[in-house]
Amino acid sequence: MVETRDKRVSYYLLLLPALVIYLSVIIFPIGLSGVLSFTRWRNFVLTGFVGFDNYLVILRDPEFHRALWNNVQIMLTSVFGQIPLGVLLAYLLFRKLVRGTRFFEMVIFLPITISAVVVALLWNRIFSPVGLYTNMVRVLTGNPDYVVRIFENQGWAMVPILVVLLWMHTSLYMVMFLANMQRIPSSTIEAAKLDGAGEFTILTRVVVPSLANVLFISSIFAISGSFKSFDLVFAMTGGGPVNYTSVMSIYLYRHTFTFNNFGYGSAVSVIMVVISVGLITLTRWIYGRVQKKYD
Repeated sequence: MVETRDKRVSYYLLLLPALVIYLSVIIFPIGLSGVLSFTRWRNFVLTGFVGFDNYLVILRDPEFHRALWNNVQIMLTSVFGQIPLGVLLAYLLFRKLVRGTRFFEMVIFLPITISAVVVALLWNRIFSPVGLYTNMVRVLTGNPDYVVRIFENQGWAMVPILVVLLWMHTSLYMVMFLANMQRIPSSTIEAAKLDGAGEFTILTRVVVPSLANVLFISSIFAISGSFKSFDLVFAMTGGGPVNYTSVMSIYLYRHTFTFNNFGYGSAVSVIMVVISVGLITLTRWIYGRVQKKYD
């Protein structure tokens, strides 16, 4: 009995440093943001409590709607673009369906090692009015007057950013999936081949089911990461032009640190947390239903 109590005390002592850090770095700021979200500030001075007024103003703001929709586009690109493409690339390397697998592993993984600001500047040069994309189109079409205007189109302004995010972050998921594919017993793959299974069948019936837990974790990373998108978008477009590429984090940054309205910015952060937690909870529920179905 004494030994059990001593073990329990030891566990709590080992847990205490991480718990203190978690409470001070994560829980306390979220709680403080929740309190500040009911206040109004002017020139760094608290002017009073306004209840839910900040939330009502945010939910009625068309600029917030645009930022939210852009974040949704990033999330969909992450979940249904980066993850499937990461699985496909990992499978090609795992099954050695291409030559020079080591070379391709290095080349595909390279973008994630580069600073997001550097990546943004690089792709800005590509999509600039006198950049690589414009010159390629001029050569291919024979039109020397062509100028890329994709950022001026509200419906297409996010496309370059989505392409860059797909190019940059797919490599991380590829490495995760490749590492877990290498844990699949070779006898399982050989048994499937002896039964006449092709590569597509092996991928969908053997490999993907074995990656269920990793796919679930990757989905959570993709959802949470999509609502934290700031550095790449800010360095690439600054949210412009006319807020066409603004995201929630840029919207929060502008109202908090440009307009010095800390209550309004805190309300935006609370909304971001609620949306992220809601989507992650929904993902957990879907994963649980799928797991029960196949168990």
